[in-house]
Amino acid sequence: MPQHLLSGVRNFTALAVFIAAGNCLAATDLQAVVDANVKPLMQQQAIPGLVVGVVQDGKAQYFNYGVAATDTRQPVSENTLFEVGSVSKTFTATLAGYAVATGALTLSDPASHYLPALGGGPFEHISVLNLGTYTAGGLPLQFPAKADNSQGMISYFQHWKPDFAPGTQRLYSNPSLGLFGYLAAQSLKQPFDQAMEKTLLPALGLKHTFVKVPQSQMSLYAQGYGKDGKPVRVGPGAMDSEAYGIKTSAADLLKYVDVNMHPANLDKTLQQAITVTHTGYYSVDGMTQGLGWEMYPYPIQLDALIAGNSTPMAMEPHKVNWLTPPQAPRADTLVNKTGSTNGFGAYVAYVPSKGVGVVILANKNYPNAERVKVAHAILSGMDQ
Repeated sequence: MPQHLLSGVRNFTALAVFIAAGNCLAATDLQAVVDANVKPLMQQQAIPGLVVGVVQDGKAQYFNYGVAATDTRQPVSENTLFEVGSVSKTFTATLAGYAVATGALTLSDPASHYLPALGGGPFEHISVLNLGTYTAGGLPLQFPAKADNSQGMISYFQHWKPDFAPGTQRLYSNPSLGLFGYLAAQSLKQPFDQAMEKTLLPALGLKHTFVKVPQSQMSLYAQGYGKDGKPVRVGPGAMDSEAYGIKTSAADLLKYVDVNMHPANLDKTLQQAITVTHTGYYSVDGMTQGLGWEMYPYPIQLDALIAGNSTPMAMEPHKVNWLTPPQAPRADTLVNKTGSTNGFGAYVAYVPSKGVGVVILANKNYPNAERVKVAHAILSGMDQ
């Protein structure tokens, strides 16, 4: 085991035990569960730095491994900033939920209602909800290279032709969720970055979460590493902020998980926003699609959770079964989201009925299945 893969644990509280699902799991036992899953993973995947955060009934605990950058050897901590890739989609969805709760946005409206430049084409028949649930009709995973910029993206949508009837097939898509967030900001009459950083994030109590990392925080921004081991950070792209632009710490991300599990402490508008994101709109192969979040009955077998976060689920179209009426948020579910950029890998999972959640942040992109295995083992260990 490389010398730098040393772990540390920090607690919000001085409790000697970690309370889990009504039972006591000693901190040393939880440490053993995390170590047994994380240390081999880091070695196998050559991950420079990784932070695991767990929360139970508002109490947080952190397990820190490795370094934020291989040149400085600065250890990671719960305050290290990581790119979270598509976990950003859940923040974007919450902003859209906020717009719904304030009456600015209606999910059933056609997309063209909020962006007249999309009038006269398929987006007159594609709803805001279709965009937020990847059912617009076959928008691809990524923008084509020539459209992957702020100048080309609107033209791309104006010329795009659906492969499927809206609402019939799920095809996971950055352009789809990106446009969803763009329209939400349009409805609020603010640029997206401003709406996120000045309105939503402060209202959620997140002070260490950013779309654009300020200079004062750059020393905490981990260096990402590509598959070739070379340094890389996320670059600009079309609707990058909306689809994959959030940078945050394990500490802030756990706060975000906790308010999603316990929104009653927020004001009514934010409570309604979170309810919108946790509403089930359709099911696909055992997964219920919310806005940003993806949900499963709990408890769930590891193989089923891996399948729900697999490459085929992300890359291939899947027939959807709409829930009529939409399914109200349920506590007995596992809620999750993966996220990746070229140099980072993230995973978030939580179970509202148990009050438990886990976040895993790493400064290398590694397979989703490996993230799911670690999280499943930790949640299972806390739910004994």
